[in-house]
Amino acid sequence: MDYIFASNRPWAINSFLEYRAKLQGNWLVVTNTDDLLNALSAMQPRYIFFPHWSELVPREITEMFECVCFHMTDVPFGRGGSPLQNLITRGFKVTKLTALKMEEQLDAGPVYKKDDLNLDGSAEQIFTRMAELAISQIQFIIENNPEPIAQSTSNHENFKRRKPSESEINKKQSIGQLFDHVRMLDAPGYPKAFLNAYGLNFEFDNASISDTGEIINAHVKITKQKIC
Repeated sequence: MDYIFASNRPWAINSFLEYRAKLQGNWLVVTNTDDLLNALSAMQPRYIFFPHWSELVPREITEMFECVCFHMTDVPFGRGGSPLQNLITRGFKVTKLTALKMEEQLDAGPVYKKDDLNLDGSAEQIFTRMAELAISQIQFIIENNPEPIAQSTSNHENFKRRKPSESEINKKQSIGQLFDHVRMLDAPGYPKAFLNAYGLNFEFDNASISDTGEIINAHVKITKQKIC
């Protein structure tokens, strides 16, 4: 049986390569839409899995193939963009990783599986944990071929994709909120938590919080503030 693993994030690809030997079947990894289209001209995969895919999947692909995406909320709650950041700003400590069938409406397809996902650590650490959990869900799906179940019509709340400007530190944040703000943006490809002052731009990552409630050991990148 043929399968495609489609992702353009290193933590997802690295997890797949680490656990590939445990997955049955023939696999192809693609990292962009052009490669995906080329692959589909030559093969008929049973499933196409999209763990952390940042490009729009063409409708003709989702209609012709069984496409599985992974969303970091207990859908229908939390459909939409920036789920990790929206969850942390709302105070969530644990969420669900949901494997669902791709449909035209974003994150609205029927569900194959849900599992608990801890939200401790930096964004990159959480995404790595999520990628490993997605592999276990993929293994479950290819071994059991489950029929996905329609989402509930209750507890529906859509998330909005965050803008880069929302990474700016709010001076009214508590220390705990500030720590969460820094860690939830601490992953490659995401706009870091930042602060503009004295004509300079300060970007923060790799923060820790002490037992006494102080933010410590944070890395700070300082550049001249851009004048528009």
